[in-house]
Amino acid sequence: MTWGSRRVPGLRREELAQLAGVSINYYTRLEQGQSANASDAVIDAIASALQLDEAERAHLRALARPAPRRPARPPRAETPSPGALRLLAAMSDVPAMLLGRRADILGWNTLGHALLAGHLDPAAPQSAATRPNQLRLLFLDPHTRELYRDWAEEAAMAVASLRFQATGQQDERRLAELIGELSLRSAEFARLWTRQDVRLCSSGTRRLHHPVVGDLELRFEALHLPDTAGQRLLTHTAEPGSSSAAALALLA
Repeated sequence: MTWGSRRVPGLRREELAQLAGVSINYYTRLEQGQSANASDAVIDAIASALQLDEAERAHLRALARPAPRRPARPPRAETPSPGALRLLAAMSDVPAMLLGRRADILGWNTLGHALLAGHLDPAAPQSAATRPNQLRLLFLDPHTRELYRDWAEEAAMAVASLRFQATGQQDERRLAELIGELSLRSAEFARLWTRQDVRLCSSGTRRLHHPVVGDLELRFEALHLPDTAGQRLLTHTAEPGSSSAAALALLA
């Protein structure tokens, strides 16, 4: 989503400025990033006119008030939260993984590995050099692609979530490298990234076709961890008594 994104069909710039209660010249400066002092009232009025959801509103606020550019620093590997890793190990009956702010897989428990990446080395997340990335797997790994019965929907959701996570990280070299790599290696990622959709993907339903236990329908929850600079715990659960619950028990 950019300032120029128009969710409301036929809504012209002049009409949007009128709905937001600002002049067309002022709104044009906002779109062009030439005014960083827009009030909350103006931003909320523009968001309402565009019919943005809460995640898109947060993204719009970040675009309206970009953080000061920081001096370039050498990229550093992300350090997983020790508490989150302990929690992962304790959740033996729930498939789970720890994701970093760039969608790097910082850790998984045994069942999470078996469900989502059984073809990879279980120890891969322990080293920055071998650590998988959820987006690379989704777009570039054929085994992961075959796992998702609704791959196109998963891909769109993952890219929209990455754009939300990228808010405020414009100077992040590793993030820019990831986006550049995927844009070059996957035409599907490049197309989805140019759509500029923004989404906070905290929960939903995921349909999988697992090579060992067959079809599953699971509920996922992304738990955003405080004081971790964007790390989140991704869990999957099945409806009690369902065939998916039986499949998870078999996989465990």
